[in-house]
Amino acid sequence: MRRIGWDIGGAHLKAAVAEDGRIVAVVQEPCALWLGLDRLDDAFAAILDRIGTGGRHRATMTGELVDLFTSRAEGVAALAARAARHLGADVTIYAGRAGQVAVDGAATHANDVASANWHATAGLTGAALGAALLIDMGSTTTDIIPVRAGAAAARGYSDAERLASGELVYTGVVRTPLMALAADIPFAGRRLGVMAEHFATTADIWRLLGRLPQDADQHGTADGRGKSVVESRLRLSRMVGVDVAEASETAWRDLAAAFAEAQIRRVHDAAATVLSGAGLPDEAPVVACGVGAFAIEEVARRLVRPCRPLAGLIPAADPALAMAAAACAPAAAMALS
Repeated sequence: MRRIGWDIGGAHLKAAVAEDGRIVAVVQEPCALWLGLDRLDDAFAAILDRIGTGGRHRATMTGELVDLFTSRAEGVAALAARAARHLGADVTIYAGRAGQVAVDGAATHANDVASANWHATAGLTGAALGAALLIDMGSTTTDIIPVRAGAAAARGYSDAERLASGELVYTGVVRTPLMALAADIPFAGRRLGVMAEHFATTADIWRLLGRLPQDADQHGTADGRGKSVVESRLRLSRMVGVDVAEASETAWRDLAAAFAEAQIRRVHDAAATVLSGAGLPDEAPVVACGVGAFAIEEVARRLVRPCRPLAGLIPAADPALAMAAAACAPAAAMALS
């Protein structure tokens, strides 16, 4: 049986294809949904051109959050209808705790459907391990999900509830503006205020540190320039009001590391809060996934927990596909469910 899982996000459209219970293809397309539904149409067309339409389709979403829509319910209805237009009648929408629902029932279940992709990944993790602290660090956000007795044991469900509980941290390794990480930062023996401008993003710091996965950064840069180390260094320099030539390459790398530390510390603090009330056994590992899985290894070390890559739990045609599936975990979970 061929099954295609979809994750309809506000910045990317992701698809994973499973055949006979293992992942055989993973595709991601940039999709600036806030600019219009035509961007989603283009992304669907590009992916379907590569993988074909045959099979059963299951979709989850977070794109209802974008400011194209006046409410989550409006967004859920619009995205479900778009999925049906491109994928045909054999598509269902994931409603988290309510399970799969028909496209025409998505609006009725809007509170369950909205941003429930984390719930799908928790189910995949729970089926493999039973108990874990799942941390999915993507391009924009980080989900921190306790998994107990094979199922999600989160205290929150909606975005607002999960923000309050620490289970959703609005930080990712590609699109987060650096001004969101710290109000001031150490640089060249001083602590400088951080410019409250969209001069640079986390993709720039992780690129300078040599950690950004290939093809992770699919959108335009903050200044519209390219994505070389030199151009990232220029964008980073603006954050502290210093010209690139005024400091060494080492100093700029150190500044990138300081911003990276601020981001990791924020995720660690949220994870420690979640873990303190999760009731997980001592041996339960941190399961790392998302395009920022590399950063979660350090969070796990600080939590004094073993770290297990989700890629190692995903049946796939080869290790590279398992890694790609773990970077698009909700789509993979839909394909394998």
